[in-house]
Amino acid sequence: MSTIEALLQELEQEAQTTRRVLERVPEDRLGWKPHNKSMSLGQLALHVATVPGAVAEMCRQSPFPIPEFIQPSATTVAELIPALEQSVAKARQILKTMDDATLATVWRAVNGEREVMALPVGALLRSIMLNHWYHHRGQLSVYLRQVGALVPSIYGPSADENPFVAPQRAAAAV
Repeated sequence: MSTIEALLQELEQEAQTTRRVLERVPEDRLGWKPHNKSMSLGQLALHVATVPGAVAEMCRQSPFPIPEFIQPSATTVAELIPALEQSVAKARQILKTMDDATLATVWRAVNGEREVMALPVGALLRSIMLNHWYHHRGQLSVYLRQVGALVPSIYGPSADENPFVAPQRAAAAV
């Protein structure tokens, strides 16, 4: 399996897990924040939904000028899954155009004339597109717990869901 095929396989697997987390975001808590310096639940959820496509797009521009990071918020939960689907489709499309030589190309981020970051495109995809995505998805699962939403299984059982045991059937009526 090529590196691109492995990245695509991981993207697809993790997209399904991310979908389960985003499906649990409660409509009435989008403005909730655990701290005044934190993103709101709506901001974090939309960020989680859009990371793969945004980072895949970003890796195509080098040098990449560091933008002012303004994180928009989801205004409804109905926009989260379509945003995720569009983001994953964009990432998939961009990754399919790459080969090992592209992954080895050095990507650079700049702030004006100052280089802020330089790393191979493959490392950017692994660390920022995927690891950064998982980091924020984990953060989102903590937000869900804090607002009383059920937390889905991510890599194993959560306190609310265990995919490794069969659901209990209701006792037969007597």
